[in-house]
Amino acid sequence: MIPVTPRILLDEAELSFVFVRAAGPGGQNVNKVSSAVQLRFDVRNSPSLPDAVRDRMERLAGRRLTREGVLVISAQRFRSQDMNKADALERLLDLIREAAVVPVYRRPTRPTLGSKRRRLEEKSHRSTTKDLRGRPNPAD
Repeated sequence: MIPVTPRILLDEAELSFVFVRAAGPGGQNVNKVSSAVQLRFDVRNSPSLPDAVRDRMERLAGRRLTREGVLVISAQRFRSQDMNKADALERLLDLIREAAVVPVYRRPTRPTLGSKRRRLEEKSHRSTTKDLRGRPNPAD
């Protein structure tokens, strides 16, 4: 079991790792070694995730989620297979931790009558100051 949060534990059997060849430069090593990792995690059918976390996670996953509800995380940042595997797992855990936090929505408020009056008084004062900066009228 992998601890994600104090309340969420992830079973290692739910994760599947597929090792593929990494794209990009790397010399001869890139053609021989399958160092890139694809981590697959079935979000919709996972017994480890509460329903609310599952829903938020599906929203956060975006294009990384397949139609069947499987999250695919690709990692090829490092040359080492083990480091890429750890990187993919850490990114999955970060995503679950982010989904585990219940978002706090802002309650809209209205300005008080006093703050409205102070704002308008300041505007008229600023307007008067700027009017006095103009050229004097020759008719005066």
